[in-house]
Amino acid sequence: MIRRFVVLLCIAAVIAACSAGRDQERPSSTPSASPTPNEILGHHVNVPAGLMLSVFAEGLGAPRFMALDGAGVVYVADRAGGRVVRLVDADSDGVADTPEVVLNRLNAPHSIAFHDGYLYVAETDQIVRVSDDDGDGLYEQPKVVIADLPTGGHWSRTIVFGPDGMLYLAVGSSCNVCWEDEAIRATVSRYNADGTGGEIVAVGLRNAVGLAFDAGGQLWATNNGRDMLGDDVPPETLNLITDGADFGWPRCHAGDIVDPDFGGDAGCQNAVPPAVEMQAHSAPLGLTFLDAHALDGSLDGDALIAFHGSWNRSEPTGYKVVRVVFKDGSPTGEVTDLVSGFLLDDGDAWGRPVDVLQIPDGSVLISDDSGGRIFRLSVAGE
Repeated sequence: MIRRFVVLLCIAAVIAACSAGRDQERPSSTPSASPTPNEILGHHVNVPAGLMLSVFAEGLGAPRFMALDGAGVVYVADRAGGRVVRLVDADSDGVADTPEVVLNRLNAPHSIAFHDGYLYVAETDQIVRVSDDDGDGLYEQPKVVIADLPTGGHWSRTIVFGPDGMLYLAVGSSCNVCWEDEAIRATVSRYNADGTGGEIVAVGLRNAVGLAFDAGGQLWATNNGRDMLGDDVPPETLNLITDGADFGWPRCHAGDIVDPDFGGDAGCQNAVPPAVEMQAHSAPLGLTFLDAHALDGSLDGDALIAFHGSWNRSEPTGYKVVRVVFKDGSPTGEVTDLVSGFLLDDGDAWGRPVDVLQIPDGSVLISDDSGGRIFRLSVAGE
């Protein structure tokens, strides 16, 4: 009853009261049990005891999502440079050698993926794939596999290949909250590897930026909730993507919050609830699942999510990497800080995490598009 009463207040546009009530009901990420101060680049960050944060690569433009090729080499989409960069650590010292540009003249590249000998790149208006036919380490002329994606609004396009060999694509909404004219907006869709046979898998996802498959082959997506409903409404979410799922946007948020402008008669009827709720306006982006080889092994099966940070909030939040605890393949609902400290006490941020990636040595990379860096989280002393 309390929850529904608060929803009614939302509909009546009493936003301040809505925010206060929801703040008590909706979980937020909480600090890890034993954070350890770690000084880096003149700033203090907090990481779990026994781990440390260092710089893996710097001097990049605006590094977004990362991927590993078949040899375990790191690649990153650099939005500011309109390029894809290869980051080789030839001497395995935890620091990348000189960045190598392997593909350029791209339109706001956000995410990349390797599949069947090809490098796929998600530009804001299309998906292309390239190959290194002559073995010189550079990629040849891109071939468009998915064309004419809508532009504007939420600009990022995220791709990932599933265990089924299919290409999955997330396209965000054109607006904060509205009825879309283009069916692919606010969805996750699926294609053959050559871009044919496209079909929509799930709808009602305002801006699903992070896509990742867990060890069991299930697809998960982070989602950025709507703005202008107060500091703590609606929560950001982690969602299990299944065929035909409708997560409710724009009429419903987080499964049970009726939108005051677009709720209509349907409201939250048949809206799929999220698997995990997180602090509103944190802007969850990159998502990855760790295995037993990651870090000290204690996070096996857990998900890591990069919080890019808020803008629509009276007090900033986010700007960190959180751990979502999983047990037997399902989230427990527990969300704890893994790496924090990018947000300063005065409200400024010196780093904005975008993506997280486990690499072959067991460490985890964190891209930062505001500082042009990639950080490395590792076991102290390794």
